[in-house]
Amino acid sequence: MTSISADVVICGAGLAGISAAYYLAVDARITDIVLVDERPPLTLTSDKSTECYRNWWPGPGDTMVRFMNRSIDLLEKLADESGNYFGLNKRGYIFLTAEPEQAETFKNTAEEISALGAGPIRYHAAGRSTYQPSPPEGYRGLPIGADIVLGTELIRQHYPFLAEDVIALLHPRRCGWVSAQQLGMYMMDQAKTRGVRFLSGRVSDVTVDNNRVKSVQVKTTGETTRVSTKVFVNAAGPMVKEVGAMIGVDLPVFNELHGKVGFNDTQGVLPRDLPLMIWSDPVRLPWSPEERAELAAYEDTRWLIDDIPAGVHFRPEGMGQSQSLLMLWTYDVEIKEPVFPPSFDHAYPEIVLRGLSRMVPGLSVYFDRLGKPSVDGGYYCKTQENRPLIGPLPVEGAYLIGALSGFGVMACQAAGELLAAHVAGSDLPEYAPSFLLERYDDPEYQVLLKQMELSSGQL
Repeated sequence: MTSISADVVICGAGLAGISAAYYLAVDARITDIVLVDERPPLTLTSDKSTECYRNWWPGPGDTMVRFMNRSIDLLEKLADESGNYFGLNKRGYIFLTAEPEQAETFKNTAEEISALGAGPIRYHAAGRSTYQPSPPEGYRGLPIGADIVLGTELIRQHYPFLAEDVIALLHPRRCGWVSAQQLGMYMMDQAKTRGVRFLSGRVSDVTVDNNRVKSVQVKTTGETTRVSTKVFVNAAGPMVKEVGAMIGVDLPVFNELHGKVGFNDTQGVLPRDLPLMIWSDPVRLPWSPEERAELAAYEDTRWLIDDIPAGVHFRPEGMGQSQSLLMLWTYDVEIKEPVFPPSFDHAYPEIVLRGLSRMVPGLSVYFDRLGKPSVDGGYYCKTQENRPLIGPLPVEGAYLIGALSGFGVMACQAAGELLAAHVAGSDLPEYAPSFLLERYDDPEYQVLLKQMELSSGQL
């Protein structure tokens, strides 16, 4: 057995673990850090995301809006100092509906989230509209808050490819996407220049003595390395529960498998400068009478002829001459144990494409020539109210940065900063108590939990 030492050992080299290492090294100036992962950095779930960010979060309370605003502030700071190495844009998200009830929900939700700190609301209708789509590049000097556009003619004036019955558009502005891989590698490189080391291997055990972290065992190729340390950070993504069990802590988290489809729009149905676009109504998939009869004949496919929940969405992917679209639809939220590599329903790409044709009818041109789109994805590790866990654990010297669900890319900056502040004993932001494990022991938080939903803030 090889023996080394470190001030901090971090388990997991995804965006959560790398952000923790970065902010510990840069802000807290703790540089004797070992980052452990059996895979190359950023290859388990961080590179499987849609890579989007937003400050558009529902209540109760303003916790998530403040947390995400801080994270985006830090993201923009990194973009400034790196020459926007990771391609941050601020195209926004666009939510669309053909239902009057949903249009009213847009207004109510927008006013609520605006009041929580996401920025002002601007209303637009025919004859009095100053609405402008977002520029495809850039992130400084652009609007925040959100725009609500009412009326089919005005909406299709700006987005003529949309369904003819769309009646309302909600465009939150402090949203967009980045290259998660380049963001992570930029932070990794900066952390390494300050002394952070990467150890390729699997954390197999954590030694705890008298309720204090003493060392971490890492299985590397052909041997075990014992790392003496007083601080252990669990940043293991979908494996945080398994790693938590190593120190005797049962974490209240679970995993959902979420997939995305990469698809080339070879016919140029969609412009390349669009925001992330989301259809907010339930969808009944378009099938021929023969296809519908075939699907209805079998119990395991019968659901495909009924309404499927709202939320199908897409965004352009890539630069230059790229034709790629990323397409997603979270209609299956079954709790699953993580398995790698994950597998996906072979029909998922067709289901998502047909769902998107409700929003963009022109995509129906691909029904009979879908080809072989790429499908990948990862696990959303979640708490019951879909808020993260960041801070100390009941074992002295043990910390957690996890349960970042589908918002790891957008949250990693504020999450890493917060984790570093906990470890270093620095001043904590107001929202810090909301992300502690011990919040579940707070009677007031138990009351708040009853107002939340499992899918709170999830597209």
